[in-house]
Amino acid sequence: MTEQFNYCLDITNDVCPMTFVRAKLLIEKMTAGQVAEIRLQGTEPLTNVPKSLAELGHEIVSIQAEDGDAAHGPHRLVVRKK
Repeated sequence: MTEQFNYCLDITNDVCPMTFVRAKLLIEKMTAGQVAEIRLQGTEPLTNVPKSLAELGHEIVSIQAEDGDAAHGPHRLVVRKK
């Protein structure tokens, strides 16, 4: 199954708080119902970005480790704008 994303953002090289700032700026330019895939890495971004987007009312569709290293490797966060 191939998912379709309206937007893709790679913030694996960014650190907090820029990870959330960049994710929020992307979500702000999207229209309701559109879906974004956000690549992120690190304990803080993995905790803060999905939590903060959910607090703003957006739907966290999924979050998955890319290579099975759930602790340190890059993850793919899929979010749908409210």
